[in-house]
Amino acid sequence: MPSLSRLSCAFLPHGRSAATALAALVTTLVAATRAAAQPVGEVDTVFKLLGPDHRIVVEAYDDPGVRGVTCYVSRAKTGGIKGGLGLAEDKAEASIACRQTGPIAFPKPIAAQEEMYSERISLVFKKLRVVRMVDAPLNTLVYLTYSDRVIEGSPQNSVTAVPVDRNTPIPLKP
Repeated sequence: MPSLSRLSCAFLPHGRSAATALAALVTTLVAATRAAAQPVGEVDTVFKLLGPDHRIVVEAYDDPGVRGVTCYVSRAKTGGIKGGLGLAEDKAEASIACRQTGPIAFPKPIAAQEEMYSERISLVFKKLRVVRMVDAPLNTLVYLTYSDRVIEGSPQNSVTAVPVDRNTPIPLKP
């Protein structure tokens, strides 16, 4: 049986081997899971006879570009029949708190402003976004959460900051 590194597929560009394609797929999947939400907890806010209750959920997001920083986002999730089927539009309100959860390290330079995470919160139009910004003069990471619509943005937002020790300068992409 030929080894995986010797296999090549006609549909792969430039004669890439199956092993190279597999490695790229695994890398993509690992990167995608790093920015995924990790549930922390939830509380029911309104009882619904049919379908799940309305609730507030708290989720944790590890910053994929900065080791040692975790952001906690709380937001409302609509229940009922529509919520249970994924058809309900969740409220645009969210709160964020980011904290140092380990030694802060930068595997590579980061952008001065970068979307860290986004999640659909309505069937088509609205997304919850978490954006990381760098306040270079104060050596601080600033995190903003907000929701947007295709047609109009939402002014409701929340911001938090994580100061980084001056002995660890934040490396920025050029």
